[in-house]
Amino acid sequence: MTSPRVVVAVDGGGSKTDAVALDLEGRVLARARGTGSNPQTVGLAPSVEVVGALVRDVSAAAGGAERVSGVDLYLAGMDLPVEVSTYARALDGCDWAVDPLIDNDLFALLRSGTSAPDAIAVVCGTGMNAVGLRGDGERVRFPALGALSGDWGGGAGLGAEALWHAARAVDGRGPATALVEGVCRVMGVASVLEVVEQIHLGQRPGSDLNRMAPEVFRAAGAGDEVAGALVDRQADEVLAFVAAIVRRLDLAAEPVPVVLGGSVLQAGHARLTERTTRGILALAPHARVLRPSGAPVTGAALLALERAGAGAAALDRARSELESPATP
Repeated sequence: MTSPRVVVAVDGGGSKTDAVALDLEGRVLARARGTGSNPQTVGLAPSVEVVGALVRDVSAAAGGAERVSGVDLYLAGMDLPVEVSTYARALDGCDWAVDPLIDNDLFALLRSGTSAPDAIAVVCGTGMNAVGLRGDGERVRFPALGALSGDWGGGAGLGAEALWHAARAVDGRGPATALVEGVCRVMGVASVLEVVEQIHLGQRPGSDLNRMAPEVFRAAGAGDEVAGALVDRQADEVLAFVAAIVRRLDLAAEPVPVVLGGSVLQAGHARLTERTTRGILALAPHARVLRPSGAPVTGAALLALERAGAGAAALDRARSELESPATP
């Protein structure tokens, strides 16, 4: 008797990577989590290594690689066509990469929240990105290459700004802020200058500053004006993406779902949530603001099942199992 076919879906971001194996009935057969796999930050070869190890793990747990009929990879850092083609070439010769599909992780986030033909997704985690879809096939994408392409925000942006303001507060160029004490506590240093010197001398990676993002929200919640302005700036960056998509796809009058994901937008910060929600409804009064309860790998799994021809019942079962706390 032939074993049931299995698909493997991967959602890879800047800080973690999730993989799941499912049969075409929507049963979750195996799950695994690894470190970040964004090739822009960890490098191409390390990204392939992280993803490959996870795919092998879930394939083996699902009954063996010979059962796998397709591997769908939704990865941060797949922002330009050349990045997708480069990653595809890196998979040549990888025995685990069965009929691979490679795309940006934004599409996994979007599908985790909605299957609507007109839809918007914004991710704000380590960095920021967004995508917009219209039912006639039109899409809006962004290069999402940081300051080079006009981007700011996420943990990286908030952390760097927190240190900037703390440094200016210490030497008198800027207003006093609780971020001074926050930098010292989170970074484990005696002074702001100490962490500045460590990063400058290469003794500490600048990415360590990403850890400051929760501190910015904590300080803002306690009434710190400098931190509060950073939270408002982050909300306005989310709205800038949404405004561009709404305008370019002519969605202002539509009941468009706007899916918000990533660690910053999912953390439930009241000031950020209120400002982004109010702003989105000002741009598109009939919009539905969604924050998916499940992880983006749910969307990756649904897309993989759809590509393999699974039916609606299988999709419902997969979502239910993936979003259940009992799922390993």
